[in-house]
Amino acid sequence: MRSHEIRTKFLTFFEKRGHAILESASLQTTDEAGETNATLFNTAGMQSLISYLMGQKHPAGTRLVSSQKCVRTVDIEEVGDNTHATFFEMLGNWSLGDYFKTESIHWSWEFLTDKNEGLGLDPKRIFVTVFVGGKIDGKNVSRDDESVSIWKTIFDNAGLDAEKRIFYKLSDNWWSAGDNSPCGVTTEIFYDLSGEFSDGLSQNDFEKFEDEQKIVEIWNNVFMEYIKENGKVIGDLAAKNVDTGAGLERLTAVLQNVSSLAETDLFVPLMNIIRADAVIDSERDRRIIADHIKTAVFMIFDGVKTSNTGRGYILRRMIRRAVNSMKAIEFQTENTQEIIDAVVVMYDGVYDFASQKYLIDGVINGEITKYIKTLERGKRELTKLSSKDGFAFTGELLANLEQTHGLPVDLTLEIAAGMDINISKSVIVDYKKLKESHKEKSRSAGEQKFKGGLAGDSPKITALHTTTHLMLAGLRKFLGNDVHQKGSNITEERTRFDFTHSEKVSRDILDKVEEYVNTAIQSDAKVSMSLMKKNDAQNSNVTGSFWEKYPDEVQVYSIDSANENYSKELCGGPHVEKMSDISEFGIFKIKKEESSSAGVRRIKAVLEKNV
Repeated sequence: MRSHEIRTKFLTFFEKRGHAILESASLQTTDEAGETNATLFNTAGMQSLISYLMGQKHPAGTRLVSSQKCVRTVDIEEVGDNTHATFFEMLGNWSLGDYFKTESIHWSWEFLTDKNEGLGLDPKRIFVTVFVGGKIDGKNVSRDDESVSIWKTIFDNAGLDAEKRIFYKLSDNWWSAGDNSPCGVTTEIFYDLSGEFSDGLSQNDFEKFEDEQKIVEIWNNVFMEYIKENGKVIGDLAAKNVDTGAGLERLTAVLQNVSSLAETDLFVPLMNIIRADAVIDSERDRRIIADHIKTAVFMIFDGVKTSNTGRGYILRRMIRRAVNSMKAIEFQTENTQEIIDAVVVMYDGVYDFASQKYLIDGVINGEITKYIKTLERGKRELTKLSSKDGFAFTGELLANLEQTHGLPVDLTLEIAAGMDINISKSVIVDYKKLKESHKEKSRSAGEQKFKGGLAGDSPKITALHTTTHLMLAGLRKFLGNDVHQKGSNITEERTRFDFTHSEKVSRDILDKVEEYVNTAIQSDAKVSMSLMKKNDAQNSNVTGSFWEKYPDEVQVYSIDSANENYSKELCGGPHVEKMSDISEFGIFKIKKEESSSAGVRRIKAVLEKNV
């Protein structure tokens, strides 16, 4: 089934059930009701509908459906793998105070499994999660037994064992749009890509195979019942709403039985153009080029112009990253026009790119031309510098050539080799340290602007932030003092933490770190803050990163029990006062450990109630 057919089937299915089809809102985030959102781009279908989910009447009625254009750049460094893309379409349907869980769940199942009106997926490969119950965002919320009952009926009617298909989670099955927004429990639908689990699974096996990406989420039903202010649930919404979401790209991969987004019909025409012209075989670079040029087309179509700030900077960054990958595989940049034309053909009849084609061509090709000229100037600068007496490469020089003259380090190394100039490994290491430090300090152009890596200062985020201190201390305890923080990003759902380490961390070590953190949480450890001169802190046993960001007098947070000092770290963020403030959210679990960049590893961890 082709992507165009999937999109059409979805819209038609819900239109027949009384939903008004909405045109996709612009990628640029202006609320339909006139309010400006804080994020740079629409990152979900509901984003332009928040005012209506909060109670305002929608002119199209109480049942809505759309395929919404979205851009997410938080994980841009991961584009090129099997699952990440910067542009995607989110299929969604909404009930504004109309139907609720019964209709929503039954229609989701019907669309996914019906062979006539729907996608005809195999029911034996479908699994679901529901909210397990517990305290979240300051409110005790019961287990979602209503959704459990509905799913049991559906699975029983399909001749399937519901006990082996319904699983329970806490934070993964709770949704909100921020600290001041509607919120509520969710039920998520997963699909078995492997086809190995038709007899069902246990909770532990489900979580294991989800982590291994053998089972992937394809649909999310959000049941909005509550209202949140300043990070805490304060009461009920005036009317109960439903918000569902399903990524078109992921559904297409499932329906076309491929393992990566790049193998779907949403990317294959672009990949074929790049593959035919490129000299060097690099699948990752091909995917980056295809993704970024497609995203640039959509951004320009929705009025984004290149600049050095905000949305315009992200557009410029996309095009430049694509050019860097073109050079890496020796793809002729003048052939970019073929990729642009293929994107226009691919979405013909869905989006009116033809009306903006002249502008799209001009912006992308013009930006490529300017960037290539920038690279040439950088090369001339390198030649001039190297002719001076006593010239030597440093990490700072490599970073300056890249930042000021737009000369990627790989090209610098290539030019230097051609000039018989050797750049030592220590210089490369220094450059990477500077680049990671700069990236962490300047990362502000994503979906949400994080202060100190935090999405807010709610009790859950504060608890996760404090556990991140403990996790770093545990990593240093079991891996050594060469481990240092390289960046963090903490939301209501999880903490994402980057740290220096040269190789994959074994599950055995991760388990020890988990135990270290949970032991501290379960102890009578206290959190205290003291003010110190920065020089004194640096010369003592205080752990710290990005010292240059801090004033001469710094805050040092210690987590101590009567018998052990668990953590002593420089920080300016919010922390819990006592360990019970963390334990109310559950136990600390490390969900994933992976590479972030050369010499840097990334951990994603959560606070989760035991089921």
